[in-house]
Amino acid sequence: MRSAHPGPVHVVGAGPGVGAAVARRFARAGHPVGLVAPDPARLAALTLDLIAEAVATESYPADASDPVELARALTVLAERQGPAEVLCFGPAPGAVLSESVPETGAAELERASASHVVGAAAAVQAVLPAMRTAGRGTLLFVTDGAEAAHAHPERAASAVVGSAQRAYVALLAESLADSPLHVAHLALTGPARTHDPDRVADRLWRLHHAGGPAYAVLEERPGAQR
Repeated sequence: MRSAHPGPVHVVGAGPGVGAAVARRFARAGHPVGLVAPDPARLAALTLDLIAEAVATESYPADASDPVELARALTVLAERQGPAEVLCFGPAPGAVLSESVPETGAAELERASASHVVGAAAAVQAVLPAMRTAGRGTLLFVTDGAEAAHAHPERAASAVVGSAQRAYVALLAESLADSPLHVAHLALTGPARTHDPDRVADRLWRLHHAGGPAYAVLEERPGAQR
């Protein structure tokens, strides 16, 4: 049962597309919004835009690849707004890593995993204790490309990291299955720019509000231009 007083949704990797759409969708249901993104100027501009739309918004800059920085940002947002009821974790994928398996070294794998695997774990560790105390909470993960489902040997780092993040979220969902907390992973086929941000946000809202599978795939909109 959802509370009559929705708690904050904290969006890691917030940008003007999917991140902003998630903020607006959850705000319509009464959730305050907290935003985390690495570029302070862009984050400030997005925050002001949402406030101008009457969305109760706070923000704090942090790079998802830095666990200490990310934990600090989520702690500050919790201090300002109260603990997150919803974490939406979806940092931008960064540069496309298209090297084949033999050409992909440790540095490439480390760089690719820093945001999407290490960062995911850091974000969960930052919000999970308060969710357990409150007896409610949703951990949402959204990834760009669905590499785990369609791994390609010419995109080694993306495929390995996509598989690792999918495994992490699946194990997290299994470990919390007997608790009141919900975990869901939404994989977007193709780049995020080929998706309607409002459609992605609505799917994430439904995964939070109505529950659903721990792993779901959202296909590109028909006729999308890559």
